[in-house]
Amino acid sequence: MDFGKACVPYSSKQWAMQMVWETLEKTSSTRLVPSSRWIKDMEHQRSMVSNLYFVPLQQVKVLDHPDLQDGFGKVWDHELLAKIIEEEVSSHGIDMIITFDNYGVSGHCNHRDVHYGVCQLLHNVSERSVEAWELISTCILRKYSGPVDIWLSMLLPLRYTDGMTHCLLNEHPRKSFHAMAEHSSQWVWFRKLFVSFSSYTYVNTLRKIEELKQS
Repeated sequence: MDFGKACVPYSSKQWAMQMVWETLEKTSSTRLVPSSRWIKDMEHQRSMVSNLYFVPLQQVKVLDHPDLQDGFGKVWDHELLAKIIEEEVSSHGIDMIITFDNYGVSGHCNHRDVHYGVCQLLHNVSERSVEAWELISTCILRKYSGPVDIWLSMLLPLRYTDGMTHCLLNEHPRKSFHAMAEHSSQWVWFRKLFVSFSSYTYVNTLRKIEELKQS
């Protein structure tokens, strides 16, 4: 399971959608089918998101799509992403989306595709009834500076007084540890180090997406 490929919209109705793409297990006939373990993992994922973020279980959606499989070199169609996100936005009255910027924090191609999918959605929607914000990627020195980056991140919004950039402080960083620890396959030694030293555990800077950015 990969928590990274996520587009998490929030609305006034407190609806949260968690998109997670997982490669299906192949049978001997090469037909793609969900395994019992995969189904169990999906249900665990939904329960975990619901419990950690106090979101009703019925408002958590885990999506698997054959054309949106995780992995480097697997390019995701931006129009398809925009269509899927738009369906959720329309169905549940979502008015805000928080996603990656065009670098995607780690440079992962799937992270970047999700960003461009959201941008495509904004381009397709004639009446802007939803706004989108992107998580700003930082250089590697800041990325692994831990809580030190709190002070550096606070300086960025001071440079822009138009309300398009906001610095969000995580008042309970231990929740990040608990979230990762809930998923045992992800909670390996290097991810423990990452969560400990990553500045994203302590502070995140969001910037409003205004125009479609070409990939």
